[in-house]
Amino acid sequence: MIHMKYYTIGVDFGSASVRTLVVDTATGQEVGCGIYEYTFGKAGNWQDDTVPTMVRQHPDDYVKGLEVSITKALKTARLHADFSIDAVVGIGIDTTGTTILPVLADGTPLACLPEFKDNPNAHIWLWKDHTATKEAREITQNALADRPAYINMVGGSYSAESFWAKVLHCIHTDKQVYDAAYDWMEISDWIPFLITGKTHVEEAVHNMCTATHKALYNPEWGGYPDKEFLLSLDPALEKVHCRLERAKVLTSDQPAGMLSKEWAVQLGLSEHVVVATSALDAHFGGIGAGIRPGTLVKILGTSSCDLAILKNQDVPIIIGGSVGFAHDSIIPGYLGIEAGQSAVGDMFNWFVSNIKPQNMSHSQHEKQARLLYPGQSGLLALDWLNGNRTILGDQLLSGMILGLTLQTTAAEMYQALIEAAAFGARIIHNHLEKQGISIEEIIMCGGIPSKNTHLMQTYADICRKPLRLAGSHYTSALGGAIAAAVCAGIYPSIEEAIKAMTSPSNSIYYPREKESGIYDRLYSMYKYLHDAFGKKGQAIDVFSVMKELLQLKEEVRGM
Repeated sequence: MIHMKYYTIGVDFGSASVRTLVVDTATGQEVGCGIYEYTFGKAGNWQDDTVPTMVRQHPDDYVKGLEVSITKALKTARLHADFSIDAVVGIGIDTTGTTILPVLADGTPLACLPEFKDNPNAHIWLWKDHTATKEAREITQNALADRPAYINMVGGSYSAESFWAKVLHCIHTDKQVYDAAYDWMEISDWIPFLITGKTHVEEAVHNMCTATHKALYNPEWGGYPDKEFLLSLDPALEKVHCRLERAKVLTSDQPAGMLSKEWAVQLGLSEHVVVATSALDAHFGGIGAGIRPGTLVKILGTSSCDLAILKNQDVPIIIGGSVGFAHDSIIPGYLGIEAGQSAVGDMFNWFVSNIKPQNMSHSQHEKQARLLYPGQSGLLALDWLNGNRTILGDQLLSGMILGLTLQTTAAEMYQALIEAAAFGARIIHNHLEKQGISIEEIIMCGGIPSKNTHLMQTYADICRKPLRLAGSHYTSALGGAIAAAVCAGIYPSIEEAIKAMTSPSNSIYYPREKESGIYDRLYSMYKYLHDAFGKKGQAIDVFSVMKELLQLKEEVRGM
């Protein structure tokens, strides 16, 4: 008996590019891949040196990226003998978040209108846009006073990266854009809306993942934050509240609709292709990495995101330290837990592209850095070049490199940044375990782990845990393909699809005891600086830190 092969497409919109996979639903084999780099402005971003925290993008990049990356992926898939275009049954899409854009009632982005084409506030507000720091603090203070349950679900501090802060910032700074917009949409909801042929934004499906982790949605409370709370922030929010009050919010195992005739023709696909409800890129990355209870999935890219799941429980839990948690946000039936760092790859790119020591590439810096022994540089850095997401939840923190001398080399500085990223990760891991989140295994994925073996070994030594590479280089896109397979009826649940379509890698990095011992000493100094600069009211004397770094440098010199 011959069984029909089916394929699904996973589309991953990152901060700088779109990655698309065509996946065999029976085995998880990736038979096609297509990548599109954003082109608008500087590396696809609209940035203004006078407002360094502003990062905007153009929606045309996303539309073109969708078409180009899928077309490329299908072209390579056709090289496989078993592949048939008619066997493609679903599309799953993820994006960064909160990444939002103001739209008209029919979904047209304001950025596409002549009168707004040069106004950055009418464009896409990328997740790492931190212009709304003041508004985030205001939301946090109001919630702590009047709606503590709201702020508890995001770990006690609302982020400038999140939905309500950005919308409120537009009200405060550009009323013309705010008044012209019928609604503000997560890009993760706008793209499925676009390709399913819906004609009014109130027909759009909102994804549970972004709604809960970024917009304070909780079905147990009746949905999004209540009108009284939002109007206490600003009466102008009534418009957005009215739209969201009627919104349809679904989990990623449910369809957002069917591919429209127009997009089916454009992509060369059938109109019988289902479009899954979307999710955040990291959360689909967790699915593509094979997330399960006891496993921490760590996605390293421009930033980092740490994900874990617990079986849904009747007794609510509270996890402090800007750790978000929400029912059904990653896998339906589980509590999704999210933490992370605001700069990882972006921090390395800053050093290579802005500081430009000897105009060397990342690989050249890595090659020199791997020759250094732990503690040899005499340096210690804080990884807050884009603020701190977890556990301090403070976008007004900034980075530093301590211990610089006239003999400091570029390799030593690059290594200090790698170590800082790993120390920040250890802070998060320790915090989660103290909150009762079991971490039996860490799976690493994203754009960095498969490319940088030295970074992976450094992370293992510092975090004192074995680190396993994910089986796919594109776990977020694979997660989208898995969700699409469930929505197409190939599998009854996300868990069953994960079992069939993911496989663990045999690449494991184990901590080395001698190196870990030295890093324990450096970590204690990092934690000291972390608390001194990041926590209010700390009676901490940093007089000895520079001396300890120099002493450690002398001790390891002969190793």
